[in-house]
Amino acid sequence: MGTRSRIGIELSDASILSVYCHYDGYPEFNGVKLVENFNTREKVKELIDGGDMSCAWTKDRWTGKQVAKYVIENVEVEEYGPQYYSERNESCPPRLDDDITEFLDNGEEYSYIFTRADEWICYDLHDISGKLTEIPEGALAV
Repeated sequence: MGTRSRIGIELSDASILSVYCHYDGYPEFNGVKLVENFNTREKVKELIDGGDMSCAWTKDRWTGKQVAKYVIENVEVEEYGPQYYSERNESCPPRLDDDITEFLDNGEEYSYIFTRADEWICYDLHDISGKLTEIPEGALAV
């Protein structure tokens, strides 16, 4: 079962360009990995340009090769990075929301925004109000 999240970047007009991420959306993983590895506007834009993803930080990649009726081949690569749905020939481009209210109203469990101040914030959406939650610092527990 996935921990669904949405990863976005706040644009100059306060709109938010974002993508869906199916697995590992909790702050102790996605939050830490976003802060560690996608810490500039250029890196965040590149992450989001790839579209919706299964996971934001993994060695797994789809090859696009169909191995059964509903199964696309999956391989492990040397470097960590996102596993995009486009790698299995799906079209899931980024989505543009007019404001934060629209961005947070999508049913994910956590939502991340790279703000105009160039920092990550996280919303825990387990309750209807949605509240800012802390992204832990430091390495993940092994």
